[in-house]
Amino acid sequence: MWYSLHRDVRMVACQRIVYIALLGAGLSPKNFVVMEKIRTNTAGIDIGAKKVFTAVEGQPVVSHLTFTGDFILLRDYLLRHNVKTVAMEATGVYWVILYDILKEAGIDVWLVDGRQTKQVPGRKTDVKDCQWILELHNYGLLNRCLVIDEDIKELRSYVRLREDHINSSSMHINHMQKALTLMNIRLKGVLSQVHGASGIAIIEAILNGERNKNVLVNLCHTSVLKTKKELILKALEGRYTETGIFALKQAYDGYKFYLGQIAECDKRIDTVVNRIGQTGKGQDVKKNEKLSGTINP
Repeated sequence: MWYSLHRDVRMVACQRIVYIALLGAGLSPKNFVVMEKIRTNTAGIDIGAKKVFTAVEGQPVVSHLTFTGDFILLRDYLLRHNVKTVAMEATGVYWVILYDILKEAGIDVWLVDGRQTKQVPGRKTDVKDCQWILELHNYGLLNRCLVIDEDIKELRSYVRLREDHINSSSMHINHMQKALTLMNIRLKGVLSQVHGASGIAIIEAILNGERNKNVLVNLCHTSVLKTKKELILKALEGRYTETGIFALKQAYDGYKFYLGQIAECDKRIDTVVNRIGQTGKGQDVKKNEKLSGTINP
């Protein structure tokens, strides 16, 4: 019922409630400061996985799908209504493309933390959400989130992708250890890392058909042989099976694949870092640190 009323009606009602409360408390209504709108030509957007709901001052709420073509229609809709500034929640990664489209159109986009707009109970629909975002934005009650520039955004994307590949490669290391254990080849118990230089050399020899433990042990690094040669010889006394070798090869190939993916990410990261250095971004910070004698951790 409350949210079905026009926002200006709600504001007047709130002012009257506060006025009556001040009188009841014996306080002078002269001390009551009325909130005023500090922004005009605004819009509030609630963006989800499938639909985007938009509230423009003085207009009914409209919805668009989340396809790129529909984002273009939303941009045109905002421009037709002379919208100068928009507030929308930072929901997952759904906002990224819409944010870029609106920024390119010259609209001042305020990306806000969803926690700032979830303080009022009873708002259970997307329509009410976008209306509430609009109202908060009009009265200057939202804080803008930091949106990093394109170079840093690109760098962050490669770094996160690299982390995913590292996690995937770790999974295949575990699979290699499991395949060796199933054949009772106990390298995991005698080598600090199965995927280290000694472990990988032994695994590659096994996959190439070598079964002689005396040949395999000599593939280890000399520092390992000095302290663990006898243990490694015992660990290599396994029972080779066709299924075990197949599982080991699958895991090894997966591990090497992700090492290649990590190397590709490293190349992209180096390119972006060098580009940032060439454009001089961050140089002012370094100069200030030298002048002040302080270094950021």
